[in-house]
Amino acid sequence: MMAIKRLLPGGWLSAYAFLYVAFLYLPVVFLPIFSINTAATPKFPLSGVTLKWYEDLPRTPALIDATWNSLIVGVSASVLSTVLGILAARSITRYRYPGRRTINGLIMAPLVLPEVIVAISMLLVMLQLGLSLSLFTVVLGHVLVCIPYSMTVLTSGFEGFDRSLEEASADLGESAFGTFRRVTLPMVMPAIISSLLVCFTISLDEFIIAFFLTGTEATLPIYIWGQLRFAAKLPGVLALGTLLLLASFLLMTIAEILRRRAARRTQTEGGLYA
Repeated sequence: MMAIKRLLPGGWLSAYAFLYVAFLYLPVVFLPIFSINTAATPKFPLSGVTLKWYEDLPRTPALIDATWNSLIVGVSASVLSTVLGILAARSITRYRYPGRRTINGLIMAPLVLPEVIVAISMLLVMLQLGLSLSLFTVVLGHVLVCIPYSMTVLTSGFEGFDRSLEEASADLGESAFGTFRRVTLPMVMPAIISSLLVCFTISLDEFIIAFFLTGTEATLPIYIWGQLRFAAKLPGVLALGTLLLLASFLLMTIAEILRRRAARRTQTEGGLYA
């Protein structure tokens, strides 16, 4: 072990980390660069710099419709996933009952199962139930995928919760539901907001589930996939992809800040709000 450490000094590890990050994110950097190219073909050197591809986006009715569909699906899926995540995280962190770990593992299963298999399974279930494919079925599929992420965020919030505050509320005559609404929820609010943002971001970028469960109303990922079949549409797709990338990065950054804020207050103050 000591020999390995001598062969891998800090400089080598730093170089490896830099190459790893470059391998992951360098292709993403090219996206905004090519989105301002005057030529329709993404290549170097750039033919010129223009913002016309961004200016054309609001003039595309199909894009506006897909954007609204994605917003409807994203908001619905994030709210439903967070509500179900609150109930599940509360149950798993507060109570001890047989099969608790098994239930937790089943909830987290979509994280490790192949997404194509999950999508096909949900499609078969929807058809057996007699449901026509629509935005509603897409929302159900996204809820299934988003709940594990919501659980991950909310569980950390509930685990650091000071139960003596609930006991004090009950001693003062508050009901169980009133205590949950007036004491518990405000204390885990940073984790709840973080869960909403994370789930919305995942739903906004989700393609495979939407591809199998959508009907005639396309979401943004489905719209982008359809535009890629036409070479003339590629610059607009690059511009749209850049905007989605920025939106996802912003939402995930806010969610991570809220998550760290909640974790820090839990460790230092014994609760999320003092």
